[in-house]
This record gives sequence, C-alpha cells and structure tokens, in this order.
Amino acid sequence: MKKLTALFAAAALATTAGLAQARDLGPDEALKLRDAGTIQSFEKLNAAAIAKHPGGTINETELEEEYGRHIYQVELRDAQGVQWDLELDATNGQILKDHQDD
Repeated sequence: MKKLTALFAAAALATTAGLAQARDLGPDEALKLRDAGTIQSFEKLNAAAIAKHPGGTINETELEEEYGRHIYQVELRDAQGVQWDLELDATNGQILKDHQDD
C-alpha cells in the first residue's frame, strides 16, 4: 500500500511540475514585456515567421513562458494552403520549431 501511495504522489508531483513549466502570458503582460524591450515587437516576430513561409497568413499567435524563456507561438497557412506551427524565441526572433500541422 505504501508503494502505491508513493507512486500516486510521484505521479501527482510530476503532473504539477509539468504544468508549471509553461505559462500563457496575457495581452497586458505581453505588452509590458515588449515595452520594456524584453521581447521583440510582435510585428518583427510575425515577419520572421512569414519570412520562413513567404506569402503565408498568420491565423493565431500566443506568447508563453517556458522554462524561463519567452516563446512566441505562431500558426500560419502558407501560400499553398499548408498549415504550419512555429515557435520563436521572443527575445531575438530565432525560429526554434517549424513543423507542418497535421
């Protein structure tokens, strides 16, 4: 019984730790970070995503804090109609992930 209780406790801690690793940032907090120069402007970040997929149209964006980094997530549709998910480092615009959405 002690092993089972310990197992459930460990699972609960792991789940809680996973939830604490990524945090969505609301518009007010995102604007404060931009205004403070902590992250790049959203126009620059969007332009970096579109440069990766010229002619693309941005459908959705989101700013998160993951493991102490500010990550800008972009969903876009390219000129051929293919949906892409990109993640950029919001501090410098570097593309971290770029994969086709299924």
